[in-house]
Amino acid sequence: MPLARRLLRHRPLPGWLMLLAWLVAAPLQASSPIAGPLHSIGSETLASLMLRWGETLEARHPGVRLQLQASGSSTAPPALVAGTSRLGPMSRPMSESERAAFIAAHGYPPLAVPVAMDALAFFVHRDNPVEALSLAQLDAIFSDTRRCGGAAPLERWDELRPTLSGGISRYGRNSASGSHGVVRRLALCGGDFRLDVGELMGSAAVVAAVANDPRGIGYAGLGYLTPGVRALGLVGDDGGAVRPTAEAALAGDYPLSRPLYLYLNLAPGEPWPPLERAFVELVLSAEGQAIVEELGFVALPPGRLTEIRRRLGLEPGH
Repeated sequence: MPLARRLLRHRPLPGWLMLLAWLVAAPLQASSPIAGPLHSIGSETLASLMLRWGETLEARHPGVRLQLQASGSSTAPPALVAGTSRLGPMSRPMSESERAAFIAAHGYPPLAVPVAMDALAFFVHRDNPVEALSLAQLDAIFSDTRRCGGAAPLERWDELRPTLSGGISRYGRNSASGSHGVVRRLALCGGDFRLDVGELMGSAAVVAAVANDPRGIGYAGLGYLTPGVRALGLVGDDGGAVRPTAEAALAGDYPLSRPLYLYLNLAPGEPWPPLERAFVELVLSAEGQAIVEELGFVALPPGRLTEIRRRLGLEPGH
């Protein structure tokens, strides 16, 4: 190499040229791709939502990989405490003991983000003509304690409708499920499930069991409705029945409506990690809520979404 070219190669760049190089590189660094594994452990009810949100984010950022474990809402808090996951979807609020364990481990509370609404429905076989039941009747079907006012257990369908026959087959979720806890608290008035309630691992399994059993009844989120089953209305004190619909859930008229949450390990004042921020921004966007509606859950109203994003510091300008 000629001497002049070697000297030119090693000569320091002028100050203005170094500044220009920095200005060109800075935007490239700021817009570096979002990539990495995104761990989620928790609710089976939210599994379909988490999967679709994850697929959408992966399509937008090919370096992202959602690693989803959906064993039930009660598995989310221990995973957040242990640090094996930073995302914990739950179909119920954390209990006080779960929050206390998180605070003891990290020194601050978990961040709770409402992501959708759900109507927890009781399903019967599509050929079952029963249209609605009261909470007292559901309690008498599913519980031994009958704290909701039932005088005696309901064992047969002809006790509810004389034209029917056969014993009642009961299907539900295991105790790790948030749905199990919501039904126990709201539909059984805090009582205990009967020992003969078939505890299945997933909501889809509950609905499939009822669809294959003309004498069956079970509970799951409304998003799991299939042509093989029908969702019962709930009879109120006035004798009128409220059906599990999006409108009734948002208005608070359906007794078994519930918010769905995404819990995160994010210290107050800590900047959002790019990966978690991208995921939550997607969930709380119009596109993310369209997925909620597509999968049969209840989307949050636009005003509520704006309020949540502002609280989380995800609105433009934050």
